[in-house]
Amino acid sequence: MELLTIGAFARAARLTPKALRLYADLGLLPPAAVDAHSGYRYYQPAQLDRARLIAALRRAGMPLAEIQAVCRLAPGAAAEAVNAWWRQVSADTAARGRVVALLVDQLSERGATMSDTTLRYAVRCEAGAVRDSNEDSAYASATLLAVADGMRGPGGAAASAAAVEALRPLELADAPAAELLATLADAVTSADRTVRACATDGHQPVTTLTAILRRGSQLALLHVGDSRAYLLRAGELFRLTQDHTYVQSLVDQGRLSPAEAAAHPQRALLVRALGAGAQVEADLALRTALAGDRYLLCSDGLSAVVGQEALHAALAGGDDPETVVGRLVDLAYAEGAPDNLACVVADVVPA
Repeated sequence: MELLTIGAFARAARLTPKALRLYADLGLLPPAAVDAHSGYRYYQPAQLDRARLIAALRRAGMPLAEIQAVCRLAPGAAAEAVNAWWRQVSADTAARGRVVALLVDQLSERGATMSDTTLRYAVRCEAGAVRDSNEDSAYASATLLAVADGMRGPGGAAASAAAVEALRPLELADAPAAELLATLADAVTSADRTVRACATDGHQPVTTLTAILRRGSQLALLHVGDSRAYLLRAGELFRLTQDHTYVQSLVDQGRLSPAEAAAHPQRALLVRALGAGAQVEADLALRTALAGDRYLLCSDGLSAVVGQEALHAALAGGDDPETVVGRLVDLAYAEGAPDNLACVVADVVPA
């Protein structure tokens, strides 16, 4: 039987002798023979395929424990296991990327010179091209931006309108900026109660709600559901919210790719919404408004049909908010506008 020395085998497999000794100790790639006197290790040429697989998986970053599991599988099952691992890595990387982007954003805010700012805004709420009713609601003022998307069916329009209306008292509230998040948390509870009161004939409508409340240079973001908030800052577009949907949970678990989620038949199935479940759970975040920032709040009637690159291009133009919201609505209709759409564009400008 032809055997290769550890050195010759290492060169053929593009591994180091040190790596081969480690893989042998772990039982991943034991040598075919070991000299009883010198302890020198020998390998069969047939072991090269396994060695190259291990080397490739290590270069991809797979932990040794998972490589051991993959190596015990038949080729077809091994391919599925590697694919599942990579989807999970991709989902984890995307999640970490969002955290890092927001951290960089927040650190940039802290290092920026604060100045008095206000909001210049525009709002549109349109029925989709194939819809005979509109359950979306949108609102904008110098202190409050909000978008809500009621579930289609009885009470959906009333639920979204009630959710937005429940935030309106915050426009006149004189709570200090330091209490913004607590103020919004209380408002979420109030909005949830108001939406639940819209129930008719045993049917409980639900709605999403994404909103920004401003106090001076401080912005508090509220989010529940699959409406979205985006920030355009220094030419870069950041998505500030995470969809509370069933398919997004599958993406987070690595069980679906973002592309597969976009085409999934249950992509609109919410796992969090006002009026749903025993108790509402909203995401809350505090941000600093910087002159030159542009915010977009929209329902999924826009974000589901207009990709982020197209959103970026539309928002990055130097046009005023009114022109931009018109362009966004046109983009949705160019894609067929299968759903109702609501959007608010607001620029942070010096007071």
